[in-house]
Parts: sequence; structure tokens; C-alpha cells
Amino acid sequence: MMDIVLDVVTSTLASAVNLQDFRHVFLWALIVGICLAFLLGFGMGANDVSNAFGTSVGSGALTLVQAYFLATIFETLGAVLVGYNVIDTMRKGVVDVAVYNNSAGDFMVGQVAALGGTATWLLIATFLHLPVSTTHAVVGATLGYSIACKGFQGIQWMMVVNIVASWFISPIFSGCVSLLLYLFVDHVILRTSNPVRNGLMWLPIFYFVCLAFNMFMISYQGSKVLDLSTVPLWIAILISLGAGILAAVVCHFLVVPRIRKYIAKGKETETRDSNASSIVISMSEDPEMSKTAIQSGSTVSVCTSETDTEQSPAEPPGKVKEFFTWLLPDKKRTESPDTLRMFTSVQTLTACFAGFAHGANDVCNAIAPLVALIAVYRDFDVYQKRETPIYVLLYGVLAICVGLWCLGHKVIRTVGSKMSEVNPASGFCIEFGAAVTALLASKLGLPISTTHCLVGAVVAVGSVKAGRSIDWGLFRNVAFSWVVTLPVAGGFAALYMWLLHFTIPSRYA
Repeated sequence: MMDIVLDVVTSTLASAVNLQDFRHVFLWALIVGICLAFLLGFGMGANDVSNAFGTSVGSGALTLVQAYFLATIFETLGAVLVGYNVIDTMRKGVVDVAVYNNSAGDFMVGQVAALGGTATWLLIATFLHLPVSTTHAVVGATLGYSIACKGFQGIQWMMVVNIVASWFISPIFSGCVSLLLYLFVDHVILRTSNPVRNGLMWLPIFYFVCLAFNMFMISYQGSKVLDLSTVPLWIAILISLGAGILAAVVCHFLVVPRIRKYIAKGKETETRDSNASSIVISMSEDPEMSKTAIQSGSTVSVCTSETDTEQSPAEPPGKVKEFFTWLLPDKKRTESPDTLRMFTSVQTLTACFAGFAHGANDVCNAIAPLVALIAVYRDFDVYQKRETPIYVLLYGVLAICVGLWCLGHKVIRTVGSKMSEVNPASGFCIEFGAAVTALLASKLGLPISTTHCLVGAVVAVGSVKAGRSIDWGLFRNVAFSWVVTLPVAGGFAALYMWLLHFTIPSRYA
């Protein structure tokens, strides 16, 4: 009995000595990793976060400073309340950590290399004004350092395939959601004889959907730190419905009256600045398809005659063509200023929604290598069994917000105004579709790219809406940057891993 006790005490003391020795040897890796994580977050804030609020700035719904303030708040909430599933996927799912069971030093230095490779590519892309994916970069860097260190041993190919597939599925799904929502908004609001009245009627419903969906994402299988992971489904549904109904009531009794005053104030300003009492703008020279925007004083309305959709008897269209003519918006239509003012409110809501979704998904991608680094340094255990400390999440959010405030303007206009013309109505649909896609992926633990979601939504809606269409040349450059992100970030990480590998003592390699 005494021998067993002595063996336990001896092994415990040996473990303590080994852990202390390990920490002493790799303290530099922890310090460098913390600094690189801040640099990565800085680059992500300058590049990736800008996408979430780009359409709001491009449409004029928010100023840059307003976008920065809202991003700071909602990125933090998304990361803390929803993001834990994604962190686990990124730090354990791409590479089987068991292959590093006897080489914790390799694993520590690998996290430093991954952070360095990702940060390097993000900063390069930001200065080139290219909205790239942090998710791509982190996955590529993780694969890069592991291949440089262990070859193809331990790579979870099915997980990698699922992640890569999500990069293609997410922009398509996001584009479809945004497009369907825009077509719905066009039919029930924009093309009607009184879009402002109809829009104000639908506004509380939009608020209900946004808040109910958001609350469900938070309350059902939510943050483990806040003990939300054990909330039953029925309670999550009740909480979500209650939050949605409350949001709709507040919108109806507080937001809608303020919007009416805002529209009236805009009319007064236009009246003072107007030099003519009546301006008629012809939208088409074709008498069969003409639409005239009539401005009387400052009130602008789009008058559509019943003969707009009548077809020439000499050229009867096919059923399919007739259906799409009815389904798709009129590209020659000009939205009234009052209608766009009304959508400014709901787009501000969906911008916050998109920022929350980005925080739930991409913030966790950025700090996953740092979480792994801290876990191994603390416990000398590559399996990382403890939960992610909340202070690490907040540190990542801090770095991201600093990058957003310092360099966010470089990329924010690429998505918001250069790729396609965005107004508050189309911007609302774009942000909603992207946010829904990102939050659903976060709940499933899939580290998708919110950049892809937003660009996919911009392309889908921009292809059918009125006004300037897609800048396909710019989209080609952005798509090319997506393709090269994974191998370039992986190449940088592999290079850093090769250079740093010489610093690892043989007993930990």
C-alpha cells in the first residue's frame, strides 16, 4: 500500500516538474502567440468585420462611425453568446490532435505558425482592398503547419471537405435567402401604389422575425459559459417568441411614429431645396413599358399603369417569359426617397444582426489557435479538455475592434458600394440573408465565411434589382482572392513552422 502511495506521489511530482519545465521552455511561444493573435484580430477587424456593415454604409443607412460603434457592441455579443461550437471545430476538428500527443512542443509552435500565417495574409489582403475570408486563412494555416510538421498524418479530410463545401454552399444559400426576401419585399412593398404605407405595416413583422430568430440562436444550445447550453427547446421557443413579440410592439408604437416624423422632416427639407414644384422623369421611351416618377413638392411616387404589363399582340410572349416579367423587379424603376428613408431603420437592425452573426462565427475562427496555445501551455495536454476562457474571447474582440476602427474603411466600401449599388431596401435583404446563413452555420459548428455569405447576397440581389448592376470585374478579383487565401495562408504558416521548428527541444518534438 505504501509503495502505491509513493508511486502516485512520485509521478505527481514528476508531472509537476515536467509541466514547469515545459512552461519555462515555451513561454516565448505563448507571448509571441498572444501578440500574433492580436495582430490577426486587428487584420480581421480591418478586413472581415468591414463586410458585415459594408452594405449599411454603402446604402447611407449608417455612417462609418455609427457602423464602428454598432460593430463593436454586436461582434462582442455574438462571440460570447453563440460562438463556442465554432471554436471547438477549428482547434480540434481540422487536424487530429492525437498525433501531437507526444510532441506538445510541435503543437505549441504550430499554433504560433498558424497565427502568423493567417495574420500575414489578412494584412496583405486588407492593403489590397480585397475582402477575404479569415475562415479560409485559419483553416489553410492549420493545414500548412501540420503538413510541414507531420506530413498528411492526422488531417481530418472529411471535416476539411465539409468546411470547403460550406464555402461554396454558404454564398449560394445566402444569395437565395436574400433574393427570395428581396422579391417578397418588391411585391408587397416596393412595386405597390403606396410603398411607404405598406412598408410601415410590414416593419413590425420584420422586427419580429429578426429578434425571434436571434433569440432562438442565443437561447437554444447557447453559450456554455452562461449556462445556456442546457436550455430546453420549448423554453428557447417561448423566449424567442416573447422577444419577437416585444420587438414588434416596440416597433409599432415607438419606431413607426418616429419614422413617420423622419419622413416628414425629409419632405420639408426637400421642399426648401426644390427649385421646381413639379418634376417629371421619364423612365422609358417605350410607351408600353414606361414608368413615370412624379414629384409634386417633395413627395415622390412611382405610378405604374395597368398597361405596363400588357404585351404587344404581334409578339405574344411565352408563359415562362411572362412569369419572369411579373416575378422580377423592374430594373428601370426608381425608388422614392420616402421609401428608402423608411428602410433605413430596418437596415440598421439587420446590420446589427449581421454583426452579431459575424461575431458568432468568425471571431471564434480567429482566436481558435490562441485558445489551443493557452490550453496546452496551461495543462500540457493537446486534447484541450477545458472550456474556452471568456477572457480569451474578449481579447479577440478587442483586437478585432481596434483593427476595424483603424483600417476598416479600406475594405468596407468594396462590398458596400463598389461591387454593386446598394440602397436601404436591398441592403436590408442582403444583410438578413447573410446573417441567417452565418448563424445557422455557427449552431452547427461549421466555420463558414461571412465574407462569402455577404458577397453572395450582394451578387444575387444586385443581379435583379433596379439601378447599377454588379461590377463583375471586381467580383472576379474578389473570387480570385478567395481561391488563393487557403494555399497562401497555408504556405506562410508552413514557412514559419519550418523556421520555428529549430527552436523546439528534442524532448518535446
